Amino acid sequence: MDAVDEQILSILRADGRASFTAIGREVGLSTNAVAARVRRLRTVGVIAGFTVVLADAQPDPAVGMEAFIDVRLHQDRDSEEFLTWVRRVSSVVDAVHVTGPYDYLLRVRVRDMPALDRLLRALKRDGGVMQTQTRMALR
Repeated sequence: MDAVDEQILSILRADGRASFTAIGREVGLSTNAVAARVRRLRTVGVIAGFTVVLADAQPDPAVGMEAFIDVRLHQDRDSEEFLTWVRRVSSVVDAVHVTGPYDYLLRVRVRDMPALDRLLRALKRDGGVMQTQTRMALR
């Protein structure tokens, strides 16, 4: 990856629907050159995919609670299988693979404590999670 790739990624982070032509104008490349770079970035795994974020799906930051959940998977649980499952859970804002005694760190937003309890139970029942440790965000 070079500085131009970084510029392209920055533009796509801000607007995932930016056209290759518009990106090219901004970084000084042709439309085809930008398309080739984006294809390469997808092929090597820098860009994992594109998504749509619905306004209705985003929790109101003034409502609910945010928490961080350390997750240790059962030894027989496949990491990719867990990620596929957790991506379908609407209260999970982010999931990152981490080093240390836990496998993943989840950032979640839930309405209230009963919703957090339901999420933790679902992680263990359906997500293949062996152990969790939860920390609440205070501010």
